[in-house]
Amino acid sequence: MLKKILPGLAAILAALLLAVAINTLRQGSRQIDVPPVQPLALDENAAAQRLAAAVRLRTISFDGQSAASAAEFRKLHALLKKSFPRAHAALKRETVNELSLLYAWPGSDPAAKPVMLMAHQDVVPIAPGTERDWQVDPFAGEIRDGFVWGRGAWDNKANLFAIFEAIETLAASGFKPRQTLYIAAGHDEEIGGEQGAMAIAALLQSRGVRLDFVVDEGLLITESILKGLDRPAALIGIAEKGYLTLALAAKARPGHSSMPPPETAIGMLSAALARLEDRQMPAAIRGVAAEMFDTLAPEMGGVNRVLLSNLWLFGPVVKSQLEKGASTNAMLRTTTALTVVQGGNKENVLPGRAEALVNFRILPGDTGDGVTTHVKATVANEAISVARSGHANEPTPISPSAAPSYRLINRTIRELFPGTVVAPGLMIAATDSRHMAPIADAIYRFSPVRAKSEDLPRFHGTNERISVANHAELIRFYHRLLLNAAGTPEEKK
Repeated sequence: MLKKILPGLAAILAALLLAVAINTLRQGSRQIDVPPVQPLALDENAAAQRLAAAVRLRTISFDGQSAASAAEFRKLHALLKKSFPRAHAALKRETVNELSLLYAWPGSDPAAKPVMLMAHQDVVPIAPGTERDWQVDPFAGEIRDGFVWGRGAWDNKANLFAIFEAIETLAASGFKPRQTLYIAAGHDEEIGGEQGAMAIAALLQSRGVRLDFVVDEGLLITESILKGLDRPAALIGIAEKGYLTLALAAKARPGHSSMPPPETAIGMLSAALARLEDRQMPAAIRGVAAEMFDTLAPEMGGVNRVLLSNLWLFGPVVKSQLEKGASTNAMLRTTTALTVVQGGNKENVLPGRAEALVNFRILPGDTGDGVTTHVKATVANEAISVARSGHANEPTPISPSAAPSYRLINRTIRELFPGTVVAPGLMIAATDSRHMAPIADAIYRFSPVRAKSEDLPRFHGTNERISVANHAELIRFYHRLLLNAAGTPEEKK
């Protein structure tokens, strides 16, 4: 009997291996083939000095205090005007809620939908107690070892100043955009953007403005981060996860710690939180993640190419490996993060109430209501209430990677960064661009900041910096993007 079965199993295995091999080989590259362009000549050191001056301004956003740094924001507005006189002569500037900026550069084609570039002015505070861990004063705006150091050098003043550096150069050459160009610079992105980007979007909507596409901060050019890919990868965020915080509160009878009852507020809450971590919302390689891996697979080498090209067979194995990494796990599911716990105020008193905040980043395809239902079912305890806390937003729509606007960004990257692999990706954090969803056909979240794995902790962390050379690459990106969008003779060369 075994002799009869073995040949059949061998035949099935051979057929399976053949199918895997054929499927791997027929997955051709999705990278567009464009010739590289000559880099724009720049005074990189002068541009770095202008960025460093902006870093010295403490435009810090504090929770619940959107105008706390108002004087510093006004200094930044004055610095922009002084640093980029040609840009300010070409653009119309208006303030929104006193501190956010909205610029408009009228296009030559009034029938064409306008486009928008975004970058926020505000920065996060320095974490208390970490000041001495910085190699330089975080607000000194120091240029050292080829880098501009300080809070905001990466997030997000480099983008803001790169946009204006590009427009200054274009305006000096006599360039005019085909589509009207808006520049939105909010002052409260780090605390939700409600007074800045949201108000700008409402203002434009009241004027009947409909945007062709938006480009905001987001995903980066990563190096040696994606396993199996030996080239830099530029991921363009085509969607953004939603945001929801749920407050859990457990109630119990307070009393003396010498006579604890079978169930206490802290004990019940702790058990509920443990269940939420153990029973997270399901992970799957779908939507944006599936499109990203489909695009990356042909560029991979060895076993990684085989696995990603045959998710129909190896999907469970790949998913299991991706779930082990914090960043890759976040691409596959709505994440659950226990962030705040409070309960009790004396060591010999049983508290009558214990509270916790749980933050969720919602995957496109899931909803805030669905997350709330999941939490209530998982907690499964009537003594624990579940309620929304703070601001919340649903995942953004997925912008099409087949759209001309995506191809425009894709092309620009491939022209300026030859050999870089471009793929769509999912933005797992929040950006101001989500507020433009009601008035934009497409939103893309990408910044050509180069980052290796060791650089990622600098984002919102200690020793934030950007290299002088990379800042120049940001300028060239925006410059080339606007030329390409206009379809100028320079762009066609």
